Amino acid sequence: MLKESSEDQELSNMKVRNCVTAESVAQSSLCPVDTLEPTSIEEAGNFFLVHKVTQSSPSPAMCFVAKVPQDEQESHVVAFSPEDGSGNLDDKSTSSRTVGVRDVHISTRLMEDFLHLAKENTEKDLETCGILGAVHENGTLYMTTLIIPKQESASNSCQATNEEEVFKILNERSLYPVGWIHTHPSQSCFMSSVDLHTQYSYQMMIPEAFAIVLAPTDTSRSCGLFRLTEPDGMNILKNCKDKGFHPHKDPDNGNPLYEHCSNVYKNSNLRFEIFDLR
Repeated sequence: MLKESSEDQELSNMKVRNCVTAESVAQSSLCPVDTLEPTSIEEAGNFFLVHKVTQSSPSPAMCFVAKVPQDEQESHVVAFSPEDGSGNLDDKSTSSRTVGVRDVHISTRLMEDFLHLAKENTEKDLETCGILGAVHENGTLYMTTLIIPKQESASNSCQATNEEEVFKILNERSLYPVGWIHTHPSQSCFMSSVDLHTQYSYQMMIPEAFAIVLAPTDTSRSCGLFRLTEPDGMNILKNCKDKGFHPHKDPDNGNPLYEHCSNVYKNSNLRFEIFDLR
Protein backbone atom coordinates (compact mmCIF):
# COMPACT_ATOMS: atom_id res chain seq x y z
CA MET A 1 0.00 0.00 0.00
CA LEU A 2 1.21 3.50 -0.78
CA LYS A 3 2.87 5.21 2.14
CA GLU A 4 1.35 8.64 2.58
CA SER A 5 3.24 11.79 3.43
CA SER A 6 2.42 13.65 6.62
CA GLU A 7 0.80 16.29 4.40
CA ASP A 8 -1.75 13.74 3.16
CA GLN A 9 -2.14 11.84 6.45
CA GLU A 10 -5.27 13.70 7.50
CA LEU A 11 -7.17 12.72 4.37
CA SER A 12 -6.08 9.09 4.44
CA ASN A 13 -7.22 8.73 8.07
CA MET A 14 -10.72 9.97 7.33
CA LYS A 15 -13.49 7.43 7.88
CA VAL A 16 -15.92 7.74 5.00
CA ARG A 17 -18.35 5.43 6.75
CA ASN A 18 -18.85 8.33 9.19
CA CYS A 19 -19.78 10.58 6.26
CA VAL A 20 -16.84 12.95 5.85
CA THR A 21 -18.06 16.52 5.85
CA ALA A 22 -17.10 19.19 3.39
CA GLU A 23 -15.46 21.13 6.21
CA SER A 24 -13.09 18.27 7.10
CA VAL A 25 -12.08 17.79 3.48
CA ALA A 26 -11.48 21.51 3.08
CA GLN A 27 -8.95 21.30 5.90
CA SER A 28 -6.95 18.70 4.01
CA SER A 29 -3.99 20.09 2.08
CA LEU A 30 -4.46 17.43 -0.61
CA CYS A 31 -7.23 19.56 -2.09
CA PRO A 32 -6.95 23.12 -0.73
CA VAL A 33 -10.24 24.96 -1.17
CA ASP A 34 -11.99 28.16 -0.31
CA THR A 35 -15.57 27.13 -1.10
CA LEU A 36 -17.02 23.61 -1.26
CA GLU A 37 -20.37 22.34 -2.47
CA PRO A 38 -20.71 18.74 -1.22
CA THR A 39 -22.81 16.32 -3.26
CA SER A 40 -23.69 12.80 -2.16
CA ILE A 41 -23.81 10.11 -4.83
CA GLU A 42 -25.03 6.57 -4.40
CA GLU A 43 -24.58 4.12 -7.26
CA ALA A 44 -24.87 0.32 -7.15
CA GLY A 45 -24.87 0.42 -3.36
CA ASN A 46 -21.58 2.34 -3.17
CA PHE A 47 -21.81 5.61 -1.27
CA PHE A 48 -19.22 8.33 -1.56
CA LEU A 49 -18.98 12.09 -1.27
CA VAL A 50 -18.06 14.31 -4.19
CA HIS A 51 -16.89 17.81 -3.41
CA LYS A 52 -17.29 20.27 -6.25
CA VAL A 53 -14.70 22.95 -5.72
CA THR A 54 -15.93 26.31 -6.94
CA GLN A 55 -12.81 28.19 -5.84
CA SER A 56 -9.48 26.66 -5.10
CA SER A 57 -5.75 27.11 -5.09
CA PRO A 58 -4.12 26.52 -7.44
CA SER A 59 -6.73 24.95 -9.75
CA PRO A 60 -10.42 24.01 -9.90
CA ALA A 61 -10.92 20.42 -8.82
CA MET A 62 -13.34 17.74 -7.80
CA CYS A 63 -12.28 15.43 -5.00
CA PHE A 64 -13.83 12.36 -3.48
CA VAL A 65 -12.95 9.78 -0.87
CA ALA A 66 -14.45 6.38 -1.62
CA LYS A 67 -15.66 3.91 0.99
CA VAL A 68 -13.04 1.20 1.44
CA PRO A 69 -14.54 -2.12 0.25
CA GLN A 70 -14.63 -5.15 2.53
CA ASP A 71 -12.17 -6.92 0.23
CA GLU A 72 -9.01 -4.83 0.43
CA GLN A 73 -6.86 -7.13 -1.65
CA GLU A 74 -5.13 -5.93 -4.81
CA SER A 75 -6.36 -7.63 -7.97
CA HIS A 76 -4.87 -7.67 -11.43
CA VAL A 77 -6.58 -5.53 -14.04
CA VAL A 78 -7.86 -7.91 -16.70
CA ALA A 79 -9.40 -6.10 -19.64
CA PHE A 80 -10.11 -9.36 -21.47
CA SER A 81 -11.53 -12.29 -19.56
CA PRO A 82 -14.20 -14.99 -19.98
CA GLU A 83 -16.14 -13.41 -17.11
CA ASP A 84 -16.81 -10.15 -18.96
CA GLY A 85 -17.65 -11.89 -22.22
CA SER A 86 -14.73 -10.39 -24.09
CA GLY A 87 -13.46 -13.71 -25.38
CA ASN A 88 -10.37 -13.81 -27.56
CA LEU A 89 -7.87 -11.04 -28.19
CA ASP A 90 -8.00 -9.24 -31.50
CA ASP A 91 -5.39 -9.72 -34.21
CA LYS A 92 -3.71 -6.34 -33.67
CA SER A 93 -2.53 -6.78 -30.10
CA THR A 94 -1.39 -9.43 -27.67
CA SER A 95 -1.09 -9.78 -23.93
CA SER A 96 2.28 -10.57 -22.42
CA ARG A 97 4.18 -9.83 -19.25
CA THR A 98 5.84 -6.46 -19.75
CA VAL A 99 9.50 -6.87 -18.88
CA GLY A 100 11.65 -4.12 -17.38
CA VAL A 101 8.88 -1.71 -16.35
CA ARG A 102 7.52 -0.88 -12.92
CA ASP A 103 4.12 -1.99 -11.70
CA VAL A 104 1.35 0.59 -11.73
CA HIS A 105 -1.61 0.66 -9.30
CA ILE A 106 -4.89 2.36 -10.19
CA SER A 107 -8.08 2.78 -8.18
CA THR A 108 -10.87 0.28 -8.71
CA ARG A 109 -13.18 3.28 -9.26
CA LEU A 110 -11.15 5.01 -11.98
CA MET A 111 -12.99 3.76 -15.07
CA GLU A 112 -16.46 4.02 -13.52
CA ASP A 113 -15.96 7.57 -12.31
CA PHE A 114 -14.39 8.73 -15.56
CA LEU A 115 -17.37 7.35 -17.51
CA HIS A 116 -19.68 9.25 -15.14
CA LEU A 117 -17.84 12.51 -15.85
CA ALA A 118 -17.81 11.79 -19.59
CA LYS A 119 -21.50 10.86 -19.74
CA GLU A 120 -22.71 14.14 -21.24
CA ASN A 121 -20.15 13.96 -24.04
CA THR A 122 -20.79 10.27 -24.61
CA GLU A 123 -24.50 10.88 -25.11
CA LYS A 124 -23.57 13.44 -27.78
CA ASP A 125 -21.17 10.98 -29.46
CA LEU A 126 -18.16 13.07 -28.41
CA GLU A 127 -14.92 11.66 -27.04
CA THR A 128 -13.59 12.67 -23.62
CA CYS A 129 -9.96 12.42 -22.52
CA GLY A 130 -8.05 12.67 -19.26
CA ILE A 131 -4.47 12.46 -18.00
CA LEU A 132 -3.34 10.11 -15.23
CA GLY A 133 -0.83 11.36 -12.65
CA ALA A 134 1.08 9.00 -10.36
CA VAL A 135 3.48 9.09 -7.44
CA HIS A 136 6.47 6.76 -7.16
CA GLU A 137 6.92 4.75 -3.98
CA ASN A 138 9.25 1.81 -3.39
CA GLY A 139 9.51 0.86 -7.05
CA THR A 140 5.79 1.11 -7.79
CA LEU A 141 3.77 3.88 -9.45
CA TYR A 142 0.46 4.75 -7.75
CA MET A 143 -2.09 6.68 -9.82
CA THR A 144 -3.40 9.35 -7.45
CA THR A 145 -4.69 12.04 -9.80
CA LEU A 146 -7.06 12.21 -12.77
CA ILE A 147 -6.91 15.47 -14.71
CA ILE A 148 -9.62 16.24 -17.26
CA PRO A 149 -8.27 19.15 -19.30
CA LYS A 150 -10.07 21.67 -21.41
CA GLN A 151 -10.53 19.89 -24.72
CA GLU A 152 -11.91 19.93 -28.24
CA SER A 153 -13.88 16.78 -28.99
CA ALA A 154 -15.36 15.00 -31.98
CA SER A 155 -16.90 11.56 -32.44
CA ASN A 156 -13.51 10.02 -33.25
CA SER A 157 -10.97 12.33 -31.64
CA CYS A 158 -10.23 14.45 -28.59
CA GLN A 159 -7.55 17.13 -28.32
CA ALA A 160 -6.47 18.63 -24.99
CA THR A 161 -6.08 22.41 -24.89
CA ASN A 162 -4.53 24.75 -22.31
CA GLU A 163 -2.05 22.01 -21.49
CA GLU A 164 -0.05 24.36 -19.29
CA GLU A 165 -2.80 23.89 -16.67
CA VAL A 166 -2.15 20.13 -16.72
CA PHE A 167 1.62 20.58 -16.44
CA LYS A 168 1.14 22.93 -13.49
CA ILE A 169 -0.83 20.33 -11.53
CA LEU A 170 1.66 17.58 -12.36
CA ASN A 171 4.63 19.74 -11.37
CA GLU A 172 3.09 21.08 -8.16
CA ARG A 173 2.40 17.54 -6.95
CA SER A 174 5.58 15.96 -8.37
CA LEU A 175 3.48 13.51 -10.39
CA TYR A 176 4.54 11.22 -13.22
CA PRO A 177 2.30 11.40 -16.35
CA VAL A 178 1.79 7.66 -16.20
CA GLY A 179 -0.87 7.49 -18.87
CA TRP A 180 -4.11 8.73 -20.32
CA ILE A 181 -7.73 7.66 -20.57
CA HIS A 182 -10.33 8.36 -23.24
CA THR A 183 -13.68 7.19 -24.52
CA HIS A 184 -14.79 5.74 -27.85
CA PRO A 185 -18.49 6.68 -27.58
CA SER A 186 -19.65 4.82 -30.71
CA GLN A 187 -16.58 2.88 -31.79
CA SER A 188 -15.06 -0.40 -30.70
CA CYS A 189 -12.29 -0.79 -28.14
CA PHE A 190 -9.01 -0.39 -30.03
CA MET A 191 -6.13 2.04 -30.57
CA SER A 192 -6.53 4.26 -33.64
CA SER A 193 -3.51 5.61 -35.52
CA VAL A 194 -3.96 8.94 -33.73
CA ASP A 195 -4.18 7.13 -30.39
CA LEU A 196 -0.92 5.31 -31.17
CA HIS A 197 0.90 8.60 -31.76
CA THR A 198 -0.50 10.01 -28.51
CA GLN A 199 0.62 6.88 -26.67
CA TYR A 200 4.09 7.18 -28.20
CA SER A 201 4.50 10.67 -26.70
CA TYR A 202 3.60 9.35 -23.23
CA GLN A 203 5.68 6.18 -23.49
CA MET A 204 8.73 8.18 -24.59
CA MET A 205 8.57 10.07 -21.29
CA ILE A 206 7.57 7.18 -19.00
CA PRO A 207 8.17 3.57 -20.16
CA GLU A 208 5.29 2.42 -17.92
CA ALA A 209 2.79 4.80 -19.55
CA PHE A 210 -0.40 3.17 -20.78
CA ALA A 211 -3.66 4.10 -22.49
CA ILE A 212 -7.13 3.21 -21.22
CA VAL A 213 -9.82 3.01 -23.89
CA LEU A 214 -13.45 2.90 -22.74
CA ALA A 215 -15.96 1.88 -25.40
CA PRO A 216 -19.38 1.68 -23.72
CA THR A 217 -21.20 0.55 -26.90
CA ASP A 218 -18.77 -2.28 -27.66
CA THR A 219 -20.63 -5.39 -26.52
CA SER A 220 -17.62 -7.68 -26.92
CA ARG A 221 -15.31 -5.62 -24.70
CA SER A 222 -15.86 -2.20 -23.20
CA CYS A 223 -12.41 -1.53 -21.72
CA GLY A 224 -8.81 -1.98 -22.82
CA LEU A 225 -5.43 -1.11 -21.28
CA PHE A 226 -2.81 -0.75 -24.00
CA ARG A 227 0.83 0.16 -24.57
CA LEU A 228 3.12 0.13 -27.60
CA THR A 229 5.34 -2.91 -27.95
CA GLU A 230 9.05 -2.38 -27.38
CA PRO A 231 11.07 -2.00 -29.43
CA ASP A 232 8.93 -2.80 -32.49
CA GLY A 233 5.89 -0.59 -31.99
CA MET A 234 7.92 2.28 -30.54
CA ASN A 235 10.33 2.25 -33.50
CA ILE A 236 7.53 2.33 -36.08
CA LEU A 237 5.82 5.28 -34.37
CA LYS A 238 9.15 7.06 -33.93
CA ASN A 239 9.79 6.96 -37.66
CA CYS A 240 6.22 7.79 -38.72
CA LYS A 241 5.79 11.41 -39.82
CA ASP A 242 2.19 11.15 -41.01
CA LYS A 243 -0.55 13.20 -39.38
CA GLY A 244 -4.21 12.48 -38.78
CA PHE A 245 -5.71 9.05 -39.38
CA HIS A 246 -3.46 6.80 -41.45
CA PRO A 247 -2.39 3.14 -41.59
CA HIS A 248 0.72 1.80 -39.88
CA LYS A 249 2.54 -1.22 -41.18
CA ASP A 250 3.08 -4.15 -38.85
CA PRO A 251 6.63 -4.93 -37.67
CA ASP A 252 8.57 -7.14 -40.09
CA ASN A 253 9.01 -9.83 -37.43
CA GLY A 254 5.27 -10.33 -37.11
CA ASN A 255 4.94 -8.75 -33.67
CA PRO A 256 2.00 -6.39 -33.02
CA LEU A 257 2.20 -2.60 -32.81
CA TYR A 258 0.62 -2.53 -29.36
CA GLU A 259 -0.21 -4.94 -26.59
CA HIS A 260 -2.41 -5.30 -23.54
CA CYS A 261 -0.77 -4.14 -20.31
CA SER A 262 0.28 -6.77 -17.82
CA ASN A 263 1.87 -4.49 -15.22
CA VAL A 264 -1.24 -2.56 -14.17
CA TYR A 265 -3.14 -3.53 -11.02
CA LYS A 266 -6.34 -2.23 -9.50
CA ASN A 267 -6.01 -1.39 -5.82
CA SER A 268 -9.17 -1.10 -3.71
CA ASN A 269 -7.34 0.94 -1.05
CA LEU A 270 -6.07 3.59 -3.45
CA ARG A 271 -7.81 6.96 -3.32
CA PHE A 272 -7.43 9.54 -6.05
CA GLU A 273 -8.37 13.12 -6.72
CA ILE A 274 -10.05 14.52 -9.82
CA PHE A 275 -9.29 17.86 -11.46
CA ASP A 276 -11.98 18.72 -14.00
CA LEU A 277 -10.66 21.81 -15.78
CA ARG A 278 -13.33 22.02 -18.45
